[in-house]
Amino acid sequence: MKVVYMGTPEFAVAPLKAIIENGYEVVGVFTQPDKPVGRKAILTPPPVKVTALENNIPVYQPDSLKNGEGVKILEALKPDICVVVAYGKILPQDFLEFAKYGCINIHGSILPEYRGAAPIQRSILDGKEYAGVTAQQMDIGIDTGDILFCEKTKILENETSGDLYERLTVIGAQLLVKTLEAIKQGNVNPVKQDDSQSTHAPMLDKTMSP
Repeated sequence: MKVVYMGTPEFAVAPLKAIIENGYEVVGVFTQPDKPVGRKAILTPPPVKVTALENNIPVYQPDSLKNGEGVKILEALKPDICVVVAYGKILPQDFLEFAKYGCINIHGSILPEYRGAAPIQRSILDGKEYAGVTAQQMDIGIDTGDILFCEKTKILENETSGDLYERLTVIGAQLLVKTLEAIKQGNVNPVKQDDSQSTHAPMLDKTMSP
């Protein structure tokens, strides 16, 4: 199965490594453009780019996917599926529908709870008992696609969002491998999300970070 992987931060590194280690052919990686970091504004690549280059995988960093450039790249790569883990850009319809198995997303919450950019931090701030990771079949909405699999974990006493982030990264990597294997074997039963139960997790400002 040929995979195009789309991710940017550290949360997306372990899932990428997991599918490489499990023999999936990652034909290309999309990630956000390099950004200046620190007081000296040193141009720094995203963690996913570093991992991709270490594994000799071609890297693509388009500023936008809305101009058709993303689909042109897919036409050259010919993936069977696109995997999205904290990529940071909205995918247009033509991109979502390009691959045989479409696009799947690994999201750091128990969907439909905490759709959006900061689900892990919000679960800590809100004092939730459980957190989790959901594999979903992507559609044009933000984290609204059908649920394929979900793994829950109890939030530990005094656990910080950073601690939970690290644990969910590992869970997400395992869940991604499980999901790809199930798709390859035709053993998935998508479940529609109950929109009436949805909550949202917009990006936090620095004063709110737990």
